[in-house]
Amino acid sequence: MWKVIYIAPTQERAEKLKKMLTDNGFLCQLKQVGVRKNGKPASIEISVTESEAEDAYEVLAEHGFQG
Repeated sequence: MWKVIYIAPTQERAEKLKKMLTDNGFLCQLKQVGVRKNGKPASIEISVTESEAEDAYEVLAEHGFQG
């Protein structure tokens, strides 16, 4: 199962965080949530496997990203 560990406000931020997590060995996926009037995603959910969620969240926190 997948668990959302962060909701990014932009696609660029989501991609940056996904790269950071994958560089640290986590399997992760992105999911668009909603659409703005200009057609861009309203926000992007970043998910990791449930078994890795706590460790992945710690990596985000170490880099200054907190939910």
